[in-house]
Amino acid sequence: MPQLQDTYPNYIANKAYAPNADLEVTDKYTGEVATRVAMCGKDDLIRAIDAADKAAEPMRKLPAYKRQEVLNHCVTRFKDRFDELAYSLCVEAGKPIKDAKGEVTRLIDTFRIAAEESVRIYGEVMPMDISARAEGYTGMWKRIPIGACSFITPFNFPLNLVAHKVAPALACGCPFVLKPAANTPIGAIIIGEILAETDLPEGAFSVVTCANEDAGPLVDDDRLKLLSFTGSVKVGWMLKEKSRKKKCVLELGGNAGCIVDADADLDDAVGRIIFGAFYQSGQSCVSVQRILVHEAVYEALKMKLVAKAKELKSGDPKDESTFIGPMISARECDRLEGWIKNAKDRGADVLCGGTRSGNTIEATLMENVPADAELNCMEAFGPVAILDRYTDFDQALERVNNSDFGLQAGVFTRDIYKAHKAWDELDVGGVMINEVPSWRVDHMPYGGVKDSGIGREGIRWAIEDMTEVRLMVLRTPKK
Repeated sequence: MPQLQDTYPNYIANKAYAPNADLEVTDKYTGEVATRVAMCGKDDLIRAIDAADKAAEPMRKLPAYKRQEVLNHCVTRFKDRFDELAYSLCVEAGKPIKDAKGEVTRLIDTFRIAAEESVRIYGEVMPMDISARAEGYTGMWKRIPIGACSFITPFNFPLNLVAHKVAPALACGCPFVLKPAANTPIGAIIIGEILAETDLPEGAFSVVTCANEDAGPLVDDDRLKLLSFTGSVKVGWMLKEKSRKKKCVLELGGNAGCIVDADADLDDAVGRIIFGAFYQSGQSCVSVQRILVHEAVYEALKMKLVAKAKELKSGDPKDESTFIGPMISARECDRLEGWIKNAKDRGADVLCGGTRSGNTIEATLMENVPADAELNCMEAFGPVAILDRYTDFDQALERVNNSDFGLQAGVFTRDIYKAHKAWDELDVGGVMINEVPSWRVDHMPYGGVKDSGIGREGIRWAIEDMTEVRLMVLRTPKK
């Protein structure tokens, strides 16, 4: 089995930097210290921003084929270090090893897609002669890298959510400073180690772990032209307020709704909902949280879901048979346990699960949860989902929309007209038909509305945010 290094550095201006080994990274299942990582201070962060600012011009001039070579190098090295990356993810995030391997596969996919997109960042020729005064003029535009970017990533997908910021930046020629989550920095550091093997211009990348109170320059330094943040609603909107002139891309929270209509294939829906609700121990912003079921099939679906949920094994994420591993911290486990208790005290019924062992909560299904309970109107971010019934499809759509969030939603139906109606009316960034809202392929536009954020990830769409349109108009003088 792979092993973690005893210590890991940060990377500033493409080079390893280890002023200390002050950050303890724990095994999220055992609670023991697994390794130690360097912690940088505010001065170190400013040095990284200085380097990124200076790298903006050489990165802009880097030819597309060279950007593609860097990304292809990463793909090759990720494959070489596949088991190491999966093991580190299993340890630092508590992610079951099968899921960890799946995330490494997605890391590879994301960089591969970015390599493809790096050589097809197109522009357009525009006809200008829409009126007599513009006769003899031609217009054309192209995309130019926006400049140095700042990235802040969360703990729950510490490889692929880093990839969705880093890979498009490299594809279009933007230097960046990345702050990974302190709970799970190892994957980002390994990505930095692999990037350091390339001949990117000095300052093209930095990977810096630092205290939140030292991270201000990532938000308020105007030399950084874009802030891309994935994390909590409260922090995300606060950062946007402080970001001043920066363009912001925010991928925040959700409490995803999933509709199961009367004509749905119940066995198929059950399998997908079990995955969507409990994969990643529910620690995903598109985890299935609210399951709305037509009354005609409610009891049948409930029975099937409960039976499947009870089969899920909780425990050591290093065990191949484990489906639900620990939550990221005792504090998060305490929070969710309190929400379950609050809902029960207010009349909700626990259909299965609800018990805790260490920082692991069993797969939990509940019903009769009050509409204003935290489990219904806030983001659970853990292995809990609630069931409710409906009688009318339009009513179900309204109830999915009755949320502060709008990331993705799922609809199980055989009716193509209902599928289109859901696509038209659900106030979310993505509608999954006969699939759970948790589903994502890494080239698709991904993001939400309302408190779920602004902007879209997915390589092509991230490149649009990381570039600006530059127009040229050419006048041909009359002879």
